[in-house]
Amino acid sequence: MLVFRKARLVFLATPKSGSTAVEMALGGLADLVISRPPQLKHTTAGRFNRFLAPWLQAALGETFELCALMREPRDWLGSWYRYRQRDGVDPGNSTRGMDFDAFVTGWCAEKRPAFADVGSQSQMLVTRDGGRVDHLFRYETMGAFVDFLEDRLDCAITLPRVNVSPAGETGLSAATEALLHERGAADFTLYDSIGR
Repeated sequence: MLVFRKARLVFLATPKSGSTAVEMALGGLADLVISRPPQLKHTTAGRFNRFLAPWLQAALGETFELCALMREPRDWLGSWYRYRQRDGVDPGNSTRGMDFDAFVTGWCAEKRPAFADVGSQSQMLVTRDGGRVDHLFRYETMGAFVDFLEDRLDCAITLPRVNVSPAGETGLSAATEALLHERGAADFTLYDSIGR
């Protein structure tokens, strides 16, 4: 998470959506950088509004707008699946030896197994009362997000390519694809609502 006081802007770091690259490019310009632990780096819109927004307003006398990136939901899960195939991943979270179909089926379960317990983007970006991030951009149209940041922060921005998940096969059976769209409906609806 990055806080830019002059621009009155907070970047929420959606996991597996380029947040490390944004942090590397803009961390030096931010007034506050929260990069560890993951629970704080990846603060949700709801937690920000409940805890951090009141603190920032009390400390600085200002309110802040939220911006974030959202990845196409199936592609987002594919990135998690490939990321968890790396060496050094805790065996309970590892996806080694399983196909993407099994990972997505696990994510769609009522009680997600540890390897598929990665949350959802809609839970990150939408508050319990239905509010959402003020400026939400598709990961797949990164240029629009960079243009927005350049305008708000009044600087040129070049994002590095870092923390990229390894390549891997992410095919799904028709049944699992249908299950994903049913169980992940909130994510697909939110993604479809973002202007291109």
